[in-house]
Amino acid sequence: MSDSTSAVLGSVVALWRYPVKSMLGEELNGSDVSRHGLLGDRAYALVDGSNGKVASAKNPRKWPQLFDFRATFVNQPQFDAAIPPVRVTLPDGTLVTSDQGGLAQILSQALHRQVTLEAAARGTQEVAAASSRTVQAEEYWPDMEGLDYRDTVTDFDLPAGTFFDSATVHLLTTNSLERLRELYPEGRFEVRRFRPNVVLEVGGGAKDFVENSWVGHTLALGDPYACELPVPARAAS
Repeated sequence: MSDSTSAVLGSVVALWRYPVKSMLGEELNGSDVSRHGLLGDRAYALVDGSNGKVASAKNPRKWPQLFDFRATFVNQPQFDAAIPPVRVTLPDGTLVTSDQGGLAQILSQALHRQVTLEAAARGTQEVAAASSRTVQAEEYWPDMEGLDYRDTVTDFDLPAGTFFDSATVHLLTTNSLERLRELYPEGRFEVRRFRPNVVLEVGGGAKDFVENSWVGHTLALGDPYACELPVPARAAS
């Protein structure tokens, strides 16, 4: 992390890519990073046939099964090439691919809701065309004090041409997970629940929300620090 000075904070312990939004993804040994995040991340999403909104685990009442699906690429994504098909493992273990016939019917049966699998508009011309229409997803707010809404569902816009909620790269530290477990021992704080792209271990694993000190700085990753990520006030994706 650096501004006028730099310091080694820790190490990357895991990299994850999620070919289909809100499904489980695939762990990587390495990845190229573009302005759209890790190459191939959130390249596809399920779209609700009833209202055209993107299926999101942020509304678990409507989509309770999404984390029971896993998506991986049939071939590795490449720069300046069409996004490859994905292979989806259904909750019962059935394997399907995005280029096979009858996919929408199969997925709709598994989810008990009419859906289609769509690809994000990532090319320059496609993004320009897509920007004329707003793609939305839904978020459920539990009945808890301190939230902007309580026990209700709201819509939110996705950035044009993408299936990201907001930021294109999501970082999580093992330090924050350990702190959450310490504060709420009866809870389950697993990496997959937060769906990060990059999992970091900082300062020997101290139990603390270390990310709070990064705001306004730039986090550099890779060898030799090939990827630089400015850290905004709200970095979650």
